[in-house]
Amino acid sequence: MNADILKRVVRAIANGSQPDLDRLAGKIVEAERKTGHVRLADQLEAILKQPKPKPKRPVAPLSAPDIERTLKELPLSRRHGETLATLIPHERLEHHMVLPEAVEQRFARIEAEYAARDRLRIFGLKPRKTVLLYGPPGCGKSLGAKRLAWNTGLPLMKVRFDVLISSFFGESAQNLRSIFSSAREKPCVLLLDECDFIARSRTASKDIGEVARIVNSLLQLMEDYEAPGLLVATTNLESALDPALFRRFDDVFSVPLPGPTEIEKLLKLALSSMRMDNSIDWKHLVAELQGSSAAMVVKAAQDAAKATVLGGHSSLSQDKLLKAVEELQRHDTGQKA
Repeated sequence: MNADILKRVVRAIANGSQPDLDRLAGKIVEAERKTGHVRLADQLEAILKQPKPKPKRPVAPLSAPDIERTLKELPLSRRHGETLATLIPHERLEHHMVLPEAVEQRFARIEAEYAARDRLRIFGLKPRKTVLLYGPPGCGKSLGAKRLAWNTGLPLMKVRFDVLISSFFGESAQNLRSIFSSAREKPCVLLLDECDFIARSRTASKDIGEVARIVNSLLQLMEDYEAPGLLVATTNLESALDPALFRRFDDVFSVPLPGPTEIEKLLKLALSSMRMDNSIDWKHLVAELQGSSAAMVVKAAQDAAKATVLGGHSSLSQDKLLKAVEELQRHDTGQKA
């Protein structure tokens, strides 16, 4: 084969041009025949006449949601085929939290141990993998689970208790096992939000049979928990949980209501995109919000910001913030009445 044809062959391969390659192959056969290499020319011609395989469809690269869905198929309920959990992809996770230093350190320790899990195992040590967060409504327990998922790079799989519970004998426990089995397939943060729904004390329930079956299944599944990700359970009613459940968690701690320092940080963080009056008295606002949940503090700030934008004002005033706080407190009092 002369140098010119060789260069053209290589160029056609580089450009991915099949028609050029076909023409060049014909020229090579013709050149070999002219030089007396009849047998080789016949062999090359026979190869060219073989049926060409169909071109493969290009495989599109997996998008982020597709990658998240490789957490296998979401588990389905046995009877109706409904999904037993919802999957929240990494990019949709809320994760900014303002916490007391001691609580922040508890979250950071879980994240650090997950990141160093292989190194810990070399020394025969196990990272914390199962966590129970408790505290009053709105304090940030569910957000804590999302924060753990964000900082560990894991998707969040949230159990749907409305689908999990079945009136048929033993089916709830079977659904629960399907969820844990799915979490073993790929790393994720498995969230049992308000887990008292399925983990109430067996002695305190009137429906001993079915409750006992679900709780016993949960205790056994947690005892044998070896999934590659994390399990996070949350509850507002830690006193109602079955006592045996607490021993199954690697870490149990409270997410408290925000104190004065946290309230001020939450307000300023929620209002970071707004221009504010210089006359705002943060201490007075913090005092008004004392005893409020983190969710309520953020909502008050957002309501005041929206009122400012809709009113066409150039900056957010103290009055707008106080009015938003007052409205939320009045609503909260009405709900408790």
